[in-house]
Amino acid sequence: MGGMGFIESNHSVILWNNTMISFNMLEAARRNGCKRFFYSSTACIYPECIQMTEDAKSLREDDAWLGKPQGAYGLEKLVSEEIAKHYGHDFSLEIRIARFHNIYGPQGTWKGGREKAPAAFCRKVLVAHEGNNNGEVQIWGDGKQTRSFCYIDDCIEGVLRIMMSDYNKPLNLGSDEMFSVNEICDIVAEVGGVSIHKKYISGPEGVRGRNSDNTRIQSILNWAPHITLKEGIRKTYAWIQGEIEKERSSINIAQYADSIIIKEAINSLQQIGEVKN
Repeated sequence: MGGMGFIESNHSVILWNNTMISFNMLEAARRNGCKRFFYSSTACIYPECIQMTEDAKSLREDDAWLGKPQGAYGLEKLVSEEIAKHYGHDFSLEIRIARFHNIYGPQGTWKGGREKAPAAFCRKVLVAHEGNNNGEVQIWGDGKQTRSFCYIDDCIEGVLRIMMSDYNKPLNLGSDEMFSVNEICDIVAEVGGVSIHKKYISGPEGVRGRNSDNTRIQSILNWAPHITLKEGIRKTYAWIQGEIEKERSSINIAQYADSIIIKEAINSLQQIGEVKN
């Protein structure tokens, strides 16, 4: 799991780890006679050049090869999509690929720097009036950047439907409800019944605008993600609230108002170098 703060700060770690996982899993599947293989890709494979404005068009599956993907994370996913398709062709392995668009929900990462925006805002709103926070919620950038977010239940159902289908090319798996970061923050505050004020700070923002075009998945599966962001936030907010309450007696929960950027490349270098010559 990695939110934008982690993805933008750990390119080498991500590229190494994800490539090794993807390539080794495919080879293990081939050696063990696996008949069908699911690869979870990402919306980050789409070129940054078509995601430069807040009102960016919804991304179609055919848009993938227009240019540079987003960061090392997007590059690895695009390369691994290709090797998965080649394994499918060369070794008669049934390949299924879904491009995830910002999956979130209960049981997901909600603190520590790897969480995505919905969980981060749930956490920040929940502690907005703890200690000296005075209702303040931090936002990276100006909050006008746009995204869509797919609730975990829709993601799981989509994975099962794709896996059982006869379609062997990549499919978007995400909501086509697009919101600005400011709007997401407002939805969380409304769900929580909390008054807040936004504090804009510098930090990793990723692409300016992104949304999922669900035309193809609807056509192929006669289904597409349908759980609204507000419905998903309600369930996520309640779960994170419970997690914070478990910690209230042992730590100062007011600290959860802060945005965290973690840099693992230097600390992980010894692990990365464990490959033997």
